[in-house]
Amino acid sequence: VQLVESGGGLVQPGGSLRLSCVASGFSFSTYVMGWFRQAPGKEREFVASITRGGINTLYADSVKGRVTISRDNAKNTLYLQMNNLKPEDTAVYHCAARNGIRLATSEYDFWGQGTQVTVSS
Repeated sequence: VQLVESGGGLVQPGGSLRLSCVASGFSFSTYVMGWFRQAPGKEREFVASITRGGINTLYADSVKGRVTISRDNAKNTLYLQMNNLKPEDTAVYHCAARNGIRLATSEYDFWGQGTQVTVSS
């Protein structure tokens, strides 16, 4: 099983980034997918989740309205579009896969290594 994130980088406040996560080694379309982030000295926190077919989504209050999670099951790829980025969004962003049906903020089975997002002027 592999989850490989990309798309992170340094961006100014108010800027945008699109993160990608390419999955392999499991049946991507049958897993609920999520994004999490971990800032230095802080615990990992939930960002967003999406159902297997991509119809339903769930967002943390801290990113709601600024972030969109999506997936392309034909490409085994998960996305996170982030707009109006703030310094407090600085963190390592991880994608994760959960064997289940419902959206969830925890209990994911597989994790990627993460991609660094830094928001700074």
